[in-house]
Amino acid sequence: MDERKTVSFKKEEYSMKERIKNNLGKGKVSAVNIIYTPVGEKIVISTNKPGLVIGRKGEKINELTRMLKKEFKLENPHIEIKEILHPEFDAQFMADDIALSLERFGPLKFKVVSYRALQRIVKAGALGVELRISGKLPGSRAKSWRFAHGYLKKTGDSAKVVNKAQARAETKPGTVGVKVSIMPPDAKLVDRINITEELVKELKNNSEKAKMPEVKLTIKKKVTKKKSVKKTKEAKK
Repeated sequence: MDERKTVSFKKEEYSMKERIKNNLGKGKVSAVNIIYTPVGEKIVISTNKPGLVIGRKGEKINELTRMLKKEFKLENPHIEIKEILHPEFDAQFMADDIALSLERFGPLKFKVVSYRALQRIVKAGALGVELRISGKLPGSRAKSWRFAHGYLKKTGDSAKVVNKAQARAETKPGTVGVKVSIMPPDAKLVDRINITEELVKELKNNSEKAKMPEVKLTIKKKVTKKKSVKKTKEAKK
């Protein structure tokens, strides 16, 4: 019974997040986090466009509050806005931006849209980025395209620092899937080594101390069979 309650609770939480995103519109919200407190529910909306989310004199916030109370029966929902200062490092924002561009300009210009987004992320200073676009591009058969630049972790614990997201673009030929993976410049990598002058000096000192003493090699001449046969004949004479 506890497992069923947990599953139903998570389903309701997921539907609440999706409802908020659909209400505000694609490309305006990056993430929605729900924090449960004794006073009530605290809903944190991450966005790079706080003015559009709040609305004129807080109209959007009041509308969201009424919707949450009516549809999800929340007693005291408290909505907070968290501004994203660097949207180029937010994978969900970039995925939604690519999806909106594909819906606006059409799937035939997917290369132009992808390279522009890639160039924008790289110029912002990201360590690595990967874009995957799959769908009917540009022909009638579905195909997957990959655009990448820089260094990106894909396995192990260090891959957790990579920001991943996906979006969907509804175009005339069909649905196009967009996946974005970004490694921000402030990502902490365990196996990352910063080469400084002190490190170089320390390595040179260690290499000089670890030098092995020179060993003289003595080479013995091999006696061939012909010479040994001549020596035996001379001995017989």
